[in-house]
Amino acid sequence: MTGFLDVDTLSGMAPLRVATFSLGSNLGDRLEYLQGATNALRATPGLKITGISSVYETTPVGLVDQPDFLNLVVVTESTLASMVMLERALAIEDAYARVRSVHWGPRTVDVDLIAVGDRVLDGKDLTLPHPRAHERAFVLVPWLEVDPDAVLVGHGRVADLLAGLDATGVRRTDLGVE
Repeated sequence: MTGFLDVDTLSGMAPLRVATFSLGSNLGDRLEYLQGATNALRATPGLKITGISSVYETTPVGLVDQPDFLNLVVVTESTLASMVMLERALAIEDAYARVRSVHWGPRTVDVDLIAVGDRVLDGKDLTLPHPRAHERAFVLVPWLEVDPDAVLVGHGRVADLLAGLDATGVRRTDLGVE
């Protein structure tokens, strides 16, 4: 149990909602990991990809002595419960041997559930929206690209949030994920 009652987990299904994922990688074949994680999201029953941002190369946040990341945002529509989407994100990370030995450390792939519609949850296993998304240019820049009208519940329009951040460490690449 997660310490809160997420009503949509009772049936395992929820109404159709927009769900936003942020993907990142800074170890190995970064682009291949991002493509694989995107493919795994695409193969998830009850989850339909409606937009994929460009790929951005970004400087690390927190632990800065590590390779640069490749990041992108995937926007979906889903009937899945929030916890089911989180479990899928974690399963994708596990499939690519994600290791959590150093907080904010290097990783093969990171799949973060950023927002699910207007859901606000504060549980042991899941917080929605993602608690640091509003201060992360590597999330907001690609999100704004794929959804110019995006709103991060409790924080405001993504465009307005991004206007208050330094995004110099977020550089669009010519690389692509389908």
